[in-house]
Amino acid sequence: MATLRELRDRIRSVNSTKKITKAQELIATSRITKAQARVEASVPYAQELSAVMNRLAVASSLDHPMLRQRENAKVAAVLVVSSDRGMCGGYNNNVFKKAAELEALLKKEGYEVARYVTGNKGVGYYQFREEEVVGSWSGFSQDPTWDETHDVRHHIVEGFIAGSEGTAKAREGLHAEGEGQPVRGFDQVHVVYTEFESMLTQTARAQQLLPIEPVIDTAELNQGESALSDSGNTEELSSDFDFEPDADSLLEALLPQYVSRTLFAMFLEASASESAARRTAMKSATDNATDLVKDLSRVANQARQAQITQEITEIVGGAGALAESAESD
Repeated sequence: MATLRELRDRIRSVNSTKKITKAQELIATSRITKAQARVEASVPYAQELSAVMNRLAVASSLDHPMLRQRENAKVAAVLVVSSDRGMCGGYNNNVFKKAAELEALLKKEGYEVARYVTGNKGVGYYQFREEEVVGSWSGFSQDPTWDETHDVRHHIVEGFIAGSEGTAKAREGLHAEGEGQPVRGFDQVHVVYTEFESMLTQTARAQQLLPIEPVIDTAELNQGESALSDSGNTEELSSDFDFEPDADSLLEALLPQYVSRTLFAMFLEASASESAARRTAMKSATDNATDLVKDLSRVANQARQAQITQEITEIVGGAGALAESAESD
């Protein structure tokens, strides 16, 4: 059984840890509000852009590579969106598990997988297992900005346009065989990220970003809606609009921008999910620390009471022995 001093030391240690987890919980709570506000602020622009893209699609006859599956597609890119920091419960593990399921499905369909990762936790996860990562970016998981995500967004678009037979230019974060060397393109893009549903629920999802036309059946992976899907009724869309320049030119120019914005929206969702997961994990840790301190305090009180009882017994026993000794004399 632990001594009274050991119990008191442990109580102090648990209380110190409790202060840290409580501070992390409060910080995460404040960041959730900001992340949700950013997601909501991006909705009007996304809705208007979706409406424009749908009307352009009706009026255009453009056969763009982003809109259809390539023949003899060989390489599928998988972008894994993880966090830069830990202490967020099973947030990252759920993403890694979903990514592994998606990669297994793609390989089963005959595709070569090119893995890209955002977040220090994802980079460390794959490095520890000595699994290849074509490109990695970090430093913006909790507060992604348009500028910080520039390289990953542009490479995803450029790599897809280049295709598996071509190459995309070198960018910061890419791990080419030689410094400044281009990297091989790909024929599909899938993103594994965490969707924010509520303060208590965040779900890891595997979503096909490119091409727009679904290529594989990933229903069992809890896939989200298509990156360019629109919840409105497409039958109500009309092509009775005059476009300047023509619809084909506009659609070709806006498609990369739209895909880039969609990817940025996923980063915003993941940011809110990370903060929510961290808040839940830190609140649970704080509650557990409170319960542990109560248990340790009870044990310490029992130990102290036993010590006092022992001291009293020794004093009484000593006094009795002295009395008997005096009587015998």
